[in-house]
Amino acid sequence: MSQTTVAVQQDTSFYGHPRGLATLFFTEMWERYSYYGTRALLILYMTKPLATGALAFPVVKAGAIYGFYTAMVYLLGLGGGWVADRVTGQRRAVLYGGILIAAGNFCLAAPSLPFFYTGLGLIMMGTGMLKPNVSVIVGQLYAPGDKRRDSGFSIFYMGINIGALISPLICGWAGEDVSWGLGFAISGVGMVAGLIQYWLGGKYLGQAGLYPSSTGDASRDRKEKRIGAIAALVGLAVLGGLALLGSMGVLQIDATTVSDGLGWVLIVITVATFYWLIFGKGWSVDERKRAVAILVLFVASAIFWASFEQAGSSLNLFADRNTNRVAFGHQFPASWFQSVQPLFVITLAPVFAWLWLAMGRREPSSPGKFTLGLLLVGLSFAIMVPPSRGGLASPWWLVGCYLLATFGELCLSPIGLSAMTKLAPARIGGFVMGIWFLGTAIGNWLAGRAGGLFESMPLPQLFGAVAASALVAGVVLALLIKPTVRMMSGVK
Repeated sequence: MSQTTVAVQQDTSFYGHPRGLATLFFTEMWERYSYYGTRALLILYMTKPLATGALAFPVVKAGAIYGFYTAMVYLLGLGGGWVADRVTGQRRAVLYGGILIAAGNFCLAAPSLPFFYTGLGLIMMGTGMLKPNVSVIVGQLYAPGDKRRDSGFSIFYMGINIGALISPLICGWAGEDVSWGLGFAISGVGMVAGLIQYWLGGKYLGQAGLYPSSTGDASRDRKEKRIGAIAALVGLAVLGGLALLGSMGVLQIDATTVSDGLGWVLIVITVATFYWLIFGKGWSVDERKRAVAILVLFVASAIFWASFEQAGSSLNLFADRNTNRVAFGHQFPASWFQSVQPLFVITLAPVFAWLWLAMGRREPSSPGKFTLGLLLVGLSFAIMVPPSRGGLASPWWLVGCYLLATFGELCLSPIGLSAMTKLAPARIGGFVMGIWFLGTAIGNWLAGRAGGLFESMPLPQLFGAVAASALVAGVVLALLIKPTVRMMSGVK
């Protein structure tokens, strides 16, 4: 370990944490500003009438596109993690990803359907490069066993939510009340600001994420790069072939069909990935056990995000169509509700960061915190059943729903990020962080499909089913806490 690395890991200049955490804090803040500004507008832009400058898609189609987009944003983290681990290093991957995200938002600002789909594609690829790798760099700022790690990730998570708080207010107002294109363009400007800050603050990161990882075997490294390149080329060829056949009319391809296909792809990737991690060659006994623990946390997180991420789909539509949004004689944009959860996170994240440290030996294990997260997000949807029975609901129902969901988020999301950096073998740290986001991808896909049922399924039944799924999963995970802790093989 170099002297620079040791100095960075021992640094306490940012509220007791390394100064590099501030650079990553603001990088992720601006990336999340961009992402959540776009997300707040997306399903509304797709479903509003043509007269408003929107796309006037049916809700089923909009839900399928929303689910596909938000799932791919996280699914591509697997590829982004691999590229960083083996080719670019995490530092350059974050830079390249941010450039793609900014370009994607500026494409969305153009009033053209081809530019709309191109913009979504660029944001998917860019987020896949940036999102998992910036979290890996955060983990590398701390030495193994550093007790500040969970607290550091909670601070980092608060930065995420500052961006998520501001962007729906600004981009939502610009998009809904001025023009959709302006809203998306403002999201892109935020990402540009993040890139500038990241470039200037890189000197505080030391060597964290600067170089690709190595297995220690040069021939094996080259072999893995060749396999990855071939897989990427095959994937691009398949996608290109499907697009060509669709344009020729040979295949009938629509948004719902593509989204359905993605669901199967997610299943196949999940099975293949965990089979390799648990039964593949080259892993130690402890690494295999930890892979089982990752699998348990992965399933729990997917179920959690399937509920939580409906903030941008079914709950966003509920805010737009079923909620009284008049305040002081004026109707405020539905997208402003997207700022409620980040506001709660900013307020409560320091409390939770302090709480985990203050509890000392009584602090719940990672599986225990995940259990609390599932139960709380289940309750958040349970309270939405009564106001969904008819008429315009008070906005306080959504506020209460988002408060409970935020409690659950703070028990699960920053803890999951931290757990992945501790459970992952060092040589595939970026890839394992991509696996974490694969679970988020599955949850987002399910959330989008649930949003597509908004008009075809009674809302009390829809919200009740979501609540029941999360609550049952929480009870099952509670029974698995002790076995999962044993599989973590000493990781706390």
